[in-house]
Amino acid sequence: MEHVIIDLSFKDKHWHERCFFCSVCQASLADKPFATKDNDLYCPECYDEKFSPRCDGCKKIFKAGSRKYEYKGSTWHEECFTCIECKQPIGAKSFVPKDDGVVCVPCYEEKYSQKCCKCNKAIQKGGVTYKGQPWHKTCFLCTNCSCELAGQKFTSRDEKPYCADCYTQLFAKHCAKCTKPISGFGGCKFVTFEEKHWHSDCFNCSKCQNSLVGKGFLVSDDGVVCPECAR
Repeated sequence: MEHVIIDLSFKDKHWHERCFFCSVCQASLADKPFATKDNDLYCPECYDEKFSPRCDGCKKIFKAGSRKYEYKGSTWHEECFTCIECKQPIGAKSFVPKDDGVVCVPCYEEKYSQKCCKCNKAIQKGGVTYKGQPWHKTCFLCTNCSCELAGQKFTSRDEKPYCADCYTQLFAKHCAKCTKPISGFGGCKFVTFEEKHWHSDCFNCSKCQNSLVGKGFLVSDDGVVCPECAR
């Protein structure tokens, strides 16, 4: 009786048919797909289990053709790369790093973003801080005319903000000489005496027109006068 010996070869190496098996599960690899590593033979399943990259989320291998996501040196299945808050897959959506995970933008805005003290909605960028409170630029408005105050001069009265023009129009003192408002903006200097107010440039002797700022003066029916003109 003759015995037929089948010789299996791969890359100049040879095996008896009975020796050509997976080094892990011992399954015969004759006439089957196989892989090699470090001179050992593996069936596809054992090779994947032992050497294929694994998802950092579920620790399972990536099957051929499966979509994977990479971020900061870690790799996930599409269904494992999820928001740490809502647990929904991130997919192609924007996200924000948080601690050791990622947060989808809607969850980040809801839980971590500053909220505007007026509308209570998330401030995504370019907010304004006034008296320790965050505002959207579009919410930080003049109490009177509703113009945006970001980037322009403003002041407050009774804890309410006003643009310079409205504040001057509504609340400013008026000069006893020129009757124009004394705003106080831009370093405007003024003089006050007996509940009357003057711009520094208007506080002059009513007769000789010399400035009385920092000088003695007297009050007459004609206004304020210097001592020389009062004689």
